[in-house]
Amino acid sequence: MTPRTTAIATLALLIAGLSPLSVSASEQLAQKYACVGCHQADKKIVGPSWSSIREKYKGSVTPAQLAKSIKAGASGKWGPIPMPPQAAVPDTDALAIANWILGAP
Repeated sequence: MTPRTTAIATLALLIAGLSPLSVSASEQLAQKYACVGCHQADKKIVGPSWSSIREKYKGSVTPAQLAKSIKAGASGKWGPIPMPPQAAVPDTDALAIANWILGAP
């Protein structure tokens, strides 16, 4: 990433009301728990993109509810491929990831 693109990305995060540090930390959690194997920022891989999840759930699902869904897994919400339970993810990390996905500070 060039200094210019880094500055633009940081500005976009600040405008969205997100701290670049919290986003970075949550992106690291998404990588740590291999979420990025199925989910990406703006394109569907195996599961929906982070932006699609945000659009569908923002305002109707709390971060705690999404964290619970991450931990429990789900099927039928996004098509025929189920999301396996992520029971090994600590509750605090699941909540941090859910806050990041939903754009909560």
